[in-house]
Amino acid sequence: MIRTILIVDDDKIWLRLVQKKFDKYKEAFSVIVAKDGLDAVEKLKQHAVSLVVTDMQMPRMDGLSLLAHMSAHYPDVHVIVVTAYSTPKLKKAVLERGGAGYIEKPFVVEELAKKITQILKKESEGGVLQTVPLEMFIQLIEMEQKTSTIRVFNKVSGKKGVLFFREGELMDARLPGVDGKQAAYEIFSWDEVAMAIQDECAIEQKKIDEDLQAILLDAMRLKDESSGSEGFDEEADLLETEELVKPEDAAEEVEDLDLFGDASPPPKTRSADADIGQLLKDETGILDVRRDETHRPMMEVAVEVGKLIDAGTLKVCFLSKGEQKDTIIVPGRKMTAISVDLSASRDRIIDLLRQI
Repeated sequence: MIRTILIVDDDKIWLRLVQKKFDKYKEAFSVIVAKDGLDAVEKLKQHAVSLVVTDMQMPRMDGLSLLAHMSAHYPDVHVIVVTAYSTPKLKKAVLERGGAGYIEKPFVVEELAKKITQILKKESEGGVLQTVPLEMFIQLIEMEQKTSTIRVFNKVSGKKGVLFFREGELMDARLPGVDGKQAAYEIFSWDEVAMAIQDECAIEQKKIDEDLQAILLDAMRLKDESSGSEGFDEEADLLETEELVKPEDAAEEVEDLDLFGDASPPPKTRSADADIGQLLKDETGILDVRRDETHRPMMEVAVEVGKLIDAGTLKVCFLSKGEQKDTIIVPGRKMTAISVDLSASRDRIIDLLRQI
């Protein structure tokens, strides 16, 4: 995922020189330029910028003023200050205002490139994901109460957005020209994405008050309406199909196993399904228990994501569409799916299943 660097300087010749020198780093980052601080403010509204390199002395808005603006509106975007008029007092002021670096002119361009790449590495210190569904990953972030900054790249449109999480709560979201809940809606509606995870969050004040699950559901609904689709997605359609299976038909799907302990005694070597059926036989709201391999690809992704965020071993997965029926998946060599209705105590069932 190529990052975008914004370089700000009123010296047009210097800007062209740096752009040309940075061309050999184009596989790591792209460069856009601004002629002064005010121009940079507009460029920040139009582009998802990962890092700003700014001169100190410029007309209209100087480097310190731009740094203050960045600290207030883009606290996650690092700023490197370059200047030809360096003093110890100025350097101290830059670093105290949140500057990530300070370089004196003249300098070797490779020195600046090295500092840029070092800072950019922090954007993906928690890993880079290319194929994991966004909604699944952020629900894991919420469940594990992780603090993260997630930079999301839409592979279809080329758009870039940022999600900010603190202890599992969605604090803010940002797209070029849009932030808050509206930005979250759009980002959550993207299908094919790549994500870079940074294990920290610069946002202190929560700017999105709505519940994360509610925003996710609304985003999916809006996406369906815009595409003319009646369902959530292919995965949701699978859930809908499997939840229509009647309890009396479930026995055939699990090879006539005694799932609820009502029929003949189980064999000495019991299957995982039979153990689960016996474990849940006194629970209300259980619609059926069956072997189900339709979710294996998603479970394999969930296991990998769990490893990435150090969430431990995946024992139980709860799938919900916000409707009256939900599905609980127990992964393993042969996966077991349990359909439950609103009368079921989901938390208790999940706690029981964790014991297996």
